[in-house]
Amino acid sequence: MNKLILSAAVLALSAGLASAQTVRMGTEGAYPPYNFINDAGEVDGFERELGDELCARAELTCEWVTNDWDSIIPNLVSGNYDTIIAGMSITDERDEVIDFTQNYTPPAASAYVGLSADVDLSGVIAAQAATIQAGHVAETGATLLEFPTPDETIAAVRNGEADAVLADKDFLVPIVAESNGELTFVGDDVPLGGGIGMGVRESDAELKGKFDAAIQSMKDDGTLNAMIKKWFGEEALVF
Repeated sequence: MNKLILSAAVLALSAGLASAQTVRMGTEGAYPPYNFINDAGEVDGFERELGDELCARAELTCEWVTNDWDSIIPNLVSGNYDTIIAGMSITDERDEVIDFTQNYTPPAASAYVGLSADVDLSGVIAAQAATIQAGHVAETGATLLEFPTPDETIAAVRNGEADAVLADKDFLVPIVAESNGELTFVGDDVPLGGGIGMGVRESDAELKGKFDAAIQSMKDDGTLNAMIKKWFGEEALVF
């Protein structure tokens, strides 16, 4: 009987250790090419490929979870997943609530896009809610029009609801290219944020350390730069 109890205890401990190695990766699934849902209904994009590689290097098993952007930080803190890997720029304000790994993209430009190059950037500007771009628009004194998803910000420009949209330039480049001249970049690029990193709970220092080491190893061997160029083009900023 004691052997049975001991065996059961060992099995329970083994199961606990196995589950401890499973990390739930939280992403939005609506911000190509960083992350999106493909035709098979699966998370895809730069961050899916990156996240899978980081998990392999850190010897972790990853499960992918999607969450709306406006509640992505609260749901990390409350334990609905273990990381945020969703095109999230590292900022001091966010760092007060969660921790970040080192960045896995260099600080990149944001940009304005409108229907013509001479639109008034002090007018109505669309941005995704709770982003560094929304914060910047508010600081400029323009009228900020916030939307839950990035696609809605583009639609607001197309239907005349907003004069322009401010977003990550990497996100906007393919949209402008595929618009057949309907959309165009306006004004100068806007440098914002400290690059994009993975968000983790402040209590998960060990997990942060594992992903920091994995990111650094990809920087050191050149695979991260190659992956950035694959998804964002040869002209993309790299390390």
